[in-house]
Amino acid sequence: MTAPVLVIGEALVDIVGASARTTTRNGNGKAKATPGGSPANVAVGLARLGVPTQLVTRFGTDPYGDQLGAHLFGNGVQLAPGSVDPGFRTSTATATLDAAGVASYQFDITWEPPALSLSRGCPAIHTGSIATVLEPGAQAIHAFLKAMADQPVTVTLDPNARPTITPDPVSTWAAVRELATLSDLVKLSDEDCEFLRPGMSADEIAAELLSVDRTRCVVITRGGDGAIGISADARVEVTAPAIQVIDTVGAGDSFMSALIAGLHGRGLLGATRLDGLTASELRDVVDYAVKAAAITCTRHGADPPTAAEHVSIWGA
Repeated sequence: MTAPVLVIGEALVDIVGASARTTTRNGNGKAKATPGGSPANVAVGLARLGVPTQLVTRFGTDPYGDQLGAHLFGNGVQLAPGSVDPGFRTSTATATLDAAGVASYQFDITWEPPALSLSRGCPAIHTGSIATVLEPGAQAIHAFLKAMADQPVTVTLDPNARPTITPDPVSTWAAVRELATLSDLVKLSDEDCEFLRPGMSADEIAAELLSVDRTRCVVITRGGDGAIGISADARVEVTAPAIQVIDTVGAGDSFMSALIAGLHGRGLLGATRLDGLTASELRDVVDYAVKAAAITCTRHGADPPTAAEHVSIWGA
């Protein structure tokens, strides 16, 4: 049996259009509560794309936690021991959509992961978002990745900057850089770049991240303009297909999951840590990820595509 990709980070419930937690809990408002959290979304996206996936997270057995558990199990995501904690209150994110369907968030979150461990044969570890900057869990993730430095596993990082959680870009970038030195692939959005490194181009930011020995590839998404993939030996630009956007919730997470799945399907994860990644391979996996994100933007909420949906819409 193939060892699962390990995803570490928050699982929470997205409340879209709610003015208060009690409104949604009591069912008296028009808000919609859906499972979310960037790492949890990535785990679901990977599982839907046919990649065995284990999620290390933490949520409770309250109604929101039950909703999360059903969603994760229903999509084939394995939960690491301790991820479901009866004494834990499930975290939430209240999302507000602008006229273009772009989401902004306010968080009610606590992050303290269960014990972290690596299963034999695990091809990749993914982490990012709030889990990498919110204590006490952030330090646990850093210590774990540092301990994995000599293991034959690919590490991917998506900072997914949240200014409402970490409003100081200087200290946040310092934390991102520290984790990036322990990562083989770093994915950023153009919004992340604007917040974390204002005034710097995508290529300048990529060069900064690629200056350490470990990091092999940087991918920067540009919303409706597609994405850029940069390694020491290659630079590719992929345009996004024209679509009718419903909302952008979870699009970046769908991109990340498809990026990992694309690398996984080509046998590029594991001991090689992306060494030898060619320009053609980089273009293919970035294109695959751009198209997965596009599918998510055509429907409500964090709803990543299955492998079959990806093929049926975009072809093999």
